[in-house]
Amino acid sequence: MGKRKPTSTNTINRETLIDFCGMVYAVDILGGRWKLLILYKLEGRTLRFSELKKRLPNVSDRMLTLHLQELEKSGLVIRTVHAEVPARVEYHLSESARQLAPVWKQLEQWGLAHRDVMEKAGELSVAIQS
Repeated sequence: MGKRKPTSTNTINRETLIDFCGMVYAVDILGGRWKLLILYKLEGRTLRFSELKKRLPNVSDRMLTLHLQELEKSGLVIRTVHAEVPARVEYHLSESARQLAPVWKQLEQWGLAHRDVMEKAGELSVAIQS
């Protein structure tokens, strides 16, 4: 998000790890609380900033703007500015991002199943302690 010094240990480690393998590269691009959710909400549709903000609970304008800029820079989101007054800006997924759709759908299914397992485990541990 913010700018890091090119000589910082954090930057050097990041660059080394990104070159290490594709998984690290992907996690670096998609990491953050809102990025995958932004991509998920843009699946199959084009949305304006305000429409996207309504679909993301509690995201700040600043955070949404920063993540959209990073996703655009990464080639995952395409930003279209229409020459109107006031300017109309729309966002949609690039082809590369659309290829990720099966991944986040599978991740969603895993998340739901895992949450159920953890909730049941929590109920079980409460029953055992009683």
